[in-house]
Amino acid sequence: MAVGVILQSFALALSQAGDRRFRRVLFLGIVLTFALLVATYAALLVLLQWLVGDSATLPLIGEVTWVGELVTWSSFFAMMALSVFLMVPVASAITSFFLDDVAQAVEDRHYPHLPAVPRLPIPEQIKDSLGFLGVLIGANIVALVLYVLFPPFALFIFWGLNGFLLGREYYTLAAIRRVGREEAKRLRGRNWLSIWAAGVLMAVPLSVPLVNLVIPIFGAATFTHIFHRLTGGLKRA
Repeated sequence: MAVGVILQSFALALSQAGDRRFRRVLFLGIVLTFALLVATYAALLVLLQWLVGDSATLPLIGEVTWVGELVTWSSFFAMMALSVFLMVPVASAITSFFLDDVAQAVEDRHYPHLPAVPRLPIPEQIKDSLGFLGVLIGANIVALVLYVLFPPFALFIFWGLNGFLLGREYYTLAAIRRVGREEAKRLRGRNWLSIWAAGVLMAVPLSVPLVNLVIPIFGAATFTHIFHRLTGGLKRA
């Protein structure tokens, strides 16, 4: 699939922002994304405080109460900076909550010939989300070695790795709704390069503070379009 087609899919997703149902999901998605980002940031602070205490002693500087500083008014800016890394797992979690709603809104507007499909059972959604989250975190921990070995390329490694993983998840979830798990895996394998490219184009804006708040929802809509373009709108049957 050409990059132009991926960009067209993203443009179609953006064009639906004014849709009342899409706007509602977008608003809820932003609120939940921000809430998860704050919760993740708070958990990280608690972990760091447990590991090193309220202060640390640095050579030539002395005692630094850096944890205390992080929870002051500067926390917002610190959280936005950390969101470059935190938004990837947060985006993964948001997908499982809203993909069905976003995909249905997209299909009702652009693929009205398709029959309705039942929502995935919540336990199955949770299982898929937790399983992927584990893979995502594990892969990024392993990638830390590459970041250290090749610091000039760290950001590109980050985009490439997470673009592959996010594209894989978003496409699979969009496809499962229509063709089932096994066929979704087959289609993903056949179109892995296009899906990877689309995932990278999603991972890049996820590393931009504030912009990354809206990307999970638009990403879900974009991959819904990509799935239908790869399958010919399910042959418009």
